[in-house]
Amino acid sequence: MADALWILLLALLVAAGLVAVRRRLPVLFWWLVGYPAVTLRVLTTYRATMDACGLTVPASAMRRATARMVGRQAAPVPPRRSLPLPTATGLVMRLRMAAGQAPEDFNASADRLRHAWGAHAVHVRPTKPGRLELRLVGWDVLADIRPPRRWLRTEPLTLPLALREDGHWHVRDFRTVPHELILGATQSGKSVYLRNLLCGLARQPVALVGIDCKWGVELAPFGPRLSALADTPDRANDLLDVLVDEMEARFRLIGMRGGAGPDAVLTSDVWGLPEKTRPVPVVVVVDEVAELFLAASKDDEKRRDAMVTKLIRLAQLGRAAGIYLEVCGQRFGAELGKGATMLRAQLTGRVCHRVNDETSANMALGDIAPEAALAATRIPAERPGVAVVGDSSGGWSRVRSPHLTLDNAAAVCRDTSGLIPELPRLDTFRPVVPQPSTAPVAQPATHPVTG
Repeated sequence: MADALWILLLALLVAAGLVAVRRRLPVLFWWLVGYPAVTLRVLTTYRATMDACGLTVPASAMRRATARMVGRQAAPVPPRRSLPLPTATGLVMRLRMAAGQAPEDFNASADRLRHAWGAHAVHVRPTKPGRLELRLVGWDVLADIRPPRRWLRTEPLTLPLALREDGHWHVRDFRTVPHELILGATQSGKSVYLRNLLCGLARQPVALVGIDCKWGVELAPFGPRLSALADTPDRANDLLDVLVDEMEARFRLIGMRGGAGPDAVLTSDVWGLPEKTRPVPVVVVVDEVAELFLAASKDDEKRRDAMVTKLIRLAQLGRAAGIYLEVCGQRFGAELGKGATMLRAQLTGRVCHRVNDETSANMALGDIAPEAALAATRIPAERPGVAVVGDSSGGWSRVRSPHLTLDNAAAVCRDTSGLIPELPRLDTFRPVVPQPSTAPVAQPATHPVTG
């Protein structure tokens, strides 16, 4: 009896330990329990699951003839698979599709495969004609996001910003997707995404330009690392003029390089120039774009139309000149004025956090992936930081940014203030950074208690 009690107590302790490990160290729990259990379930039920999901094909004529000779019926044939290999967040199998099958068939059955094998999610990715990758995710990887321990890439202007639901990091590559639109309601995590972006760029030799017409309250904490900051519509209009002049000067430099001689290497953008003469990249962050385009009078409307035109020029031509746009806001659409829709078409990268209405989600994602817009409307309010990322190719995924406080982000910008490049045209827009006071703090006078 005592032995049975000791065994029961030991089993309870092991179960409690596994529950604690699952909550605090999900990766360790996956390697200890999750991967062996799911792998065993996949191997033992693979054929039956594929047949139930309609992912099998009739047996070949030779196999049917052989089955008839032994008095049996040839069973349907599932796709050939590799062994389930473990990953940091689940497992992966590589499948060879049978004749007549397409990746869309497996995408349609992904939810049924998830339930059959007890996984948190199943993702399908074609790798080459006739082959695809089936990735099972063991738990909700978006529940607790931590920054990557190392940069995933070493190329300039690339940085990991958010973890995707399939366990991979969403890497922002400005040279591939030069301009981006970021939408999200208040307290949706949009500011945290922007902090991760600015901190990642602050560590690189990049000129950061901010336009924040809410008197700079959002971007002022990053002032020590900003090359320019405009905090009113009038200042923003003047700053955009300077950026257009900078872009034109860079195109003249590219043109001069192309005509330097018969042996010169021809190039159509700044990245083809020699490193010594290559202009520094410029990233322009426009925060709360609706505030930039508000108009209360005819003069405001003229200024707004002029700013939209300048932003469109930067979006259309800026990539070749090394000038990139990050446009943020709660809403973005035709109601902002003439040309706003044309500007949105140039912002090929899309990030949509939780929004207040379906129209806002369609503004961000409806023109590239209607199903992504539907997914954005289902982001719960209790999961700040969750967003839907898409691009002009139609691909999209749910992501979540690691939490970064404003104090920590401002500290990174202060520590990297020495990396601000020299751009004389932007000197007049350099934000004034208050220096910490070194004067002794006056002590309050003390008086003896009387009476």
